[in-house]
Amino acid sequence: MVTILDGKKLREKILEDLKQKLDKFQVKPTLVVILVGENPASKIYVNNKKKTAEKIGINSQVINYPSNVTEEELLNKIDELNNDKSVSAILVQLPLPKHISKENIMNAICPRKDVDGFTPYNFGKLFSGETPTVYPCTPKGILLLLDEYGIELEGRHAVIIGRSNIVGRPLSQMLLDRNATVTVCHSKTKNLTEITKTADILISAVGKNIIEGKMLKPGCVVADVGIFKDDNGKTRGDVDFESVSQIASYLSPVPGGIGPMTITSLMLNTVELFEKFS
Repeated sequence: MVTILDGKKLREKILEDLKQKLDKFQVKPTLVVILVGENPASKIYVNNKKKTAEKIGINSQVINYPSNVTEEELLNKIDELNNDKSVSAILVQLPLPKHISKENIMNAICPRKDVDGFTPYNFGKLFSGETPTVYPCTPKGILLLLDEYGIELEGRHAVIIGRSNIVGRPLSQMLLDRNATVTVCHSKTKNLTEITKTADILISAVGKNIIEGKMLKPGCVVADVGIFKDDNGKTRGDVDFESVSQIASYLSPVPGGIGPMTITSLMLNTVELFEKFS
């Protein structure tokens, strides 16, 4: 029988602990989220972040800009927030409009307020084997969930599908730091099934339904990071749940697996930055 990696359950446990901790703080952390444009998915994500923060006692502010905002205007706002001592954490919701350089915006965020862990400073720290101010939220959430279920990483073969800066790349380094043997696959990888069949731990972050049970080694651990709507409007992940659940020992569902852990990690990072630098 497969064991379900329940991100919702762990989220509630961590958030309750954080709430009790924050109840004792005279001054609360402040998370500022910058949202550009009217992307429906981004608006939902930002709203969920705001509600979660306020529920546990983090001050939350959302700054909305129209999609035609200039890059200079955004950079000026980030500079203002960097110098505002009351602001603990800054998050710029991605994606940004094409006329704005994501790199310039990320570069502008003070590493001490970089709650996503995406600035070049923090990425550089991570990939040089040093400890960044905080770890990127989704990879952090994945490891928290694996740790909660006592899943051993050291010496095991972890296969990651997807090489994005948000999940695949930072997760590969974080797993290496935990002494896993790591293989990263992507759209140009040949003979994918030959590789996935060697995985003790498989993490897929593609956004397409590509993983079937026949691609896996019996007893492997599967974390499904992908999420999308199929042609019928149903929320799906990268993994064919029915066939994979017959093969895997542990499996994260979509929804309810990794998704809840990403926002949970954001809350943990906000409090961590507040405690380190306020």
